[in-house]
Amino acid sequence: MNCGCAEVVTSGLLDLFDARERMIAAARPVEGHERVALGDAEGRVLADDVAAALDLPGVDNSAMDGYALRLAERCPAGLPVVQRVPAGAGVMHLPEGGCARIFTGAPVPIGADAVVPQEKVRLDAEGRVHVEGEFAEGANIRRRGEESRAGTPLLSAGTRLEAAAIALLASHGIAEVTVRRRVKIALFSTGDELIEPGERRAPGQVFDSNRAMLKALMAHPGVELIDLGVLLDDPLDLHQALGRARDEADLVVCSGGVSVGEEDHVRPAIERLGGIAFHGVGIKPGKPFALGFLGDSLAAGTPLIALPGNPVASLVGWQFLALPLVQGRQGMTPPALQRFPVTAGFSRRGPRGRRELLRVVLDWSDGTPVARLAGGQGSHMLSAASQAHGYLLVDADTDVEEQHAYGYCPAAQFGR
Repeated sequence: MNCGCAEVVTSGLLDLFDARERMIAAARPVEGHERVALGDAEGRVLADDVAAALDLPGVDNSAMDGYALRLAERCPAGLPVVQRVPAGAGVMHLPEGGCARIFTGAPVPIGADAVVPQEKVRLDAEGRVHVEGEFAEGANIRRRGEESRAGTPLLSAGTRLEAAAIALLASHGIAEVTVRRRVKIALFSTGDELIEPGERRAPGQVFDSNRAMLKALMAHPGVELIDLGVLLDDPLDLHQALGRARDEADLVVCSGGVSVGEEDHVRPAIERLGGIAFHGVGIKPGKPFALGFLGDSLAAGTPLIALPGNPVASLVGWQFLALPLVQGRQGMTPPALQRFPVTAGFSRRGPRGRRELLRVVLDWSDGTPVARLAGGQGSHMLSAASQAHGYLLVDADTDVEEQHAYGYCPAAQFGR
């Protein structure tokens, strides 16, 4: 299928952030889109720019409950209340020499140039309004179109529709949007030792936690999952499964069997149907991570993400490397990793030759964040990963010293 001429396999281990950039560069958006009702759009990605349908607000309206008046007419005798303006009322004209009782969101009467909050007025025995304090023209008035003008850009293509964006669209009366079609992801685990949770376990067998974890991470409105289950360490089974995935999916994700042992058959199977873009990243855990493809090239074929078999290594590979490619396939621009300094609450010998991502919890008891180990740091230990707030990023050949500051990368969330 592939001569390998167009692909260069990187020798040695890639730097974590170089590998991440390669993943982003490989992420071309899927083709195709569909119209969906706004109520079904949560988590989907806009395929087209959306313009404002109307001015928002549609009229000058009050930002609070109070009294609308002309500032120039304030007088020691007070102003009579000559109107009552609830939300939803039509636009009125304010008679000279009087003020209007007004409520939040109600249209400001024509002629009024300020709204005075109700807690800043005093009503005398005759019900006249006396203003306490000074107010500038336009005080507490939301001007027509101050948020958006009809026809101006509202949301850009590539926006992931979450609650606030959906509310914004609804506020413009938009009932349907055009979104990118769902990304079809084929998922499987490999290993003769793997069985499904709930099955009877024999000595030496292991429950497949990776696929359960990855299915949870892919439980997203913008994904259509093709679950290929657990594949045996058999070249023929792998070849058939990869052929199906190539033909049906936009992206393939597998875990296990990607190292170079005698029973690791994933890489040879990928190379028979496509190729490897890179294999091996300088991180602990997650070193065996690989990016490959099924077809003639990475650009024209079906991308394939091969995650390590150890569950924490698989999780790290997903969060830092696989996720941005998935987001790019969805038509999103992958956000930058959140990173900020924290103080280490422990000492530890540093990793040799590659960066280490320690699973930590943040202790705020003294008012500033202190990173403490969440538990055992083995790449097979999910208990620490399940409790961690994020990762302490430790550079290669750098010891962790208590009370020193380090960079901290919170765990990435799918599609965020």
